[in-house]
Amino acid sequence: MPDHAALSRQIGLDDRSILLRDLVIDALEGGGRGHVGSTLSLIEIFRVLYDDVLRVRPSEPDWPDRDRCILSKGHGCLALYALLADRGFFDRAELLRQCRPEAMLGGHPERAHIPGVEASTGSLGHGLSIGVGLAIAQRLKGRDARIYVVMGDGELDEGSVWEAAMSAAKHRLGQLIALVDYNKLQSYGPTHEVLALEPLADKWRAFGFHTLEVNGHDLEDLRDSLTAAAGVRDQPSVLICHTVKGKGFDMAEGEPAWHHKSKIGPTDVALMRAALARAGAR
Repeated sequence: MPDHAALSRQIGLDDRSILLRDLVIDALEGGGRGHVGSTLSLIEIFRVLYDDVLRVRPSEPDWPDRDRCILSKGHGCLALYALLADRGFFDRAELLRQCRPEAMLGGHPERAHIPGVEASTGSLGHGLSIGVGLAIAQRLKGRDARIYVVMGDGELDEGSVWEAAMSAAKHRLGQLIALVDYNKLQSYGPTHEVLALEPLADKWRAFGFHTLEVNGHDLEDLRDSLTAAAGVRDQPSVLICHTVKGKGFDMAEGEPAWHHKSKIGPTDVALMRAALARAGAR
């Protein structure tokens, strides 16, 4: 079996992945705070979803036949905001106002305020349940829209995730595809110390999911795996995406201290931009 974690660390960043991380820095600078490591492990996952997979219309966010994408680990919202802004759901200037009074963008995604956000999340463990409900609703309406739910690995500690998984398998929701951002760090420490998840792939298979393990920073691997999952009609699918927390900022990679920064000033912004420049030069 390949060492997914090691392979994830080896993946370089192309110009688009650098650009999206630069947008994240804009939001961190504008808000003066944010979940850094939790965001950076998600960038390529959202990039492939919004660039290559999701059937959406930025000019018509509530288009009835759209695919739905739920960010269940809501604290990683800056990755989602970067993609939504880049794809034209709202103006990029909103990133610079993130977390300010009266701003559109807050520290967690809100359905009622942000075009393109499908669910208000923040309290962990709810996204997959919402996805199950949306998938059943689309089936009842005779629509072929797919539902994608992006979860964190620490989030899998929540029992509600596994209740939703059982329901998804019972209803044979082939249009439901979950993605786990498996960066192996949650809040203050490694997942294997806080609450061990392994054997994670076997757990999902036991719960009735078509299960794939992928490199969460490898664009081709993500595209191929999402295409394969979309071809499964009689059971839900899950992609266990092996990622690096803090990917692209060398001082933050694999460092729990960069899970969240409550105060980001000019020195921190300069540090992040310098790290991103180094990532682009590798």
